[in-house]
Amino acid sequence: MASPAAAPPAESNLKRIVAASLIGTTIEWYDFFLYGSAAALVFNKLFFPESDPLVGTLLSFLTYAVGFAARPLGALVFGHYGDRLGRKKLLVLSLLLMGGATFAIGLLPTHATVGSAAPLLLTALRLVQGFALGGEWGGAVLLVSEHGDAKRRGFWASWPQTGAPAGQLLATGVLSALTALLSDSAFLSWGWRIPFLLSGVLVIVGLWIRLSVDESPVFKAALAAAEERKVAAGQVEKMPLIAVLKHHWRDVLIAMGARMAENISYYVITAFILVYATTQVGLSKQTALNAVLIASAVHFAVIPAWGALSDRIGRRPVYLIGAVGVGAWMFPFFMLIDSGTFGSLLLAVTVGLILHGAMYAPQAAFFSEMFATRMRYSGASIGAQFSSVAAGAPAPLIATALLADYGSSTPISLYVIAAALLTIVAIACARETRNRDLSEVAEDAPHDAAPVRADA
Repeated sequence: MASPAAAPPAESNLKRIVAASLIGTTIEWYDFFLYGSAAALVFNKLFFPESDPLVGTLLSFLTYAVGFAARPLGALVFGHYGDRLGRKKLLVLSLLLMGGATFAIGLLPTHATVGSAAPLLLTALRLVQGFALGGEWGGAVLLVSEHGDAKRRGFWASWPQTGAPAGQLLATGVLSALTALLSDSAFLSWGWRIPFLLSGVLVIVGLWIRLSVDESPVFKAALAAAEERKVAAGQVEKMPLIAVLKHHWRDVLIAMGARMAENISYYVITAFILVYATTQVGLSKQTALNAVLIASAVHFAVIPAWGALSDRIGRRPVYLIGAVGVGAWMFPFFMLIDSGTFGSLLLAVTVGLILHGAMYAPQAAFFSEMFATRMRYSGASIGAQFSSVAAGAPAPLIATALLADYGSSTPISLYVIAAALLTIVAIACARETRNRDLSEVAEDAPHDAAPVRADA
């Protein structure tokens, strides 16, 4: 029998938990996106100067993709220990690893100083970033999902998701301010280091807030029940990874498919667009950064609204709005950018991120509701992060290569549309999970079992 669910926390306490998760995820995504923006703007010159500009950008994005390759390993390690030891401890560790790696990037010597050792050191630190982020996402969204009540879980769990646009907003804003205040030579010489070094200050603030929250009550109840079974019947739990693959393998595949359009479209819209707008259309770096900056603010605002809508009409309908919308928007997206004006660029990116938010907002609650408590960190993290290797990791790289080969945005649009079709199929295969009681998701519940409703 499942352990009785803990009473939902007071709203003031829940807001504190949401704030702790949001601030932590904002810092983690700031660190991760800062690298992506720098890869598009300066790393090709600082760490790969012997290549021609487009090849240098490709190599720069390749180190960017390495961070995604480490995310599945982070998901496995953090998921295992997060399901064994708790969500809070692992979230503190992920923040320390990410912040430390980002701060160290700000201290790196460039190719002009140490030669080929520079890109190797850059790649090693990018691996640490990816490893940390692979463990961060699952813990942050679970901490909120498992504290909140089922009726508003989509809304509350969407707030840690706003850490992505908030981190993008912060990273792009800092870079935009520096490029506006500094000359190109000063920014290339030393100015690019400032945003990375700033991460050290942000991590201190994030740790102070994150250490103040309590462990998930749903997790503590499940842990106590597992200890009782162990004492009473000598029943030892399987490793979370083994249990996930045995009982929830279909849910893992659905989560991976659901992330394809969400992940690919996001990095095309926010990272690759810095390359496309500057090299293909001839807009300035400042113009491209400002468009992403403003659009990220809108993205931040719409995510909780999409999350609240998923509480009313379900996770699947909202997710499908985003997947269909992103696929349909790709051709107009590039047509607007090709017009060469700031207004059209801003419209293209803003609409793209609004549609992306329809997938990203319900994702936290949706993935949390798929898995049993003692394998939830592993299941949600594996489903989310393993797909990032095939989706987000190569997205800017593939888009840049397609642009280099064809000199046109059409193949890039078709690439995103194909990802949208995969996501539509995945969501069509999923069952609605809205109002599912997280404490009542059984370890051996089949994928197509009817969800347990908290208001039943």
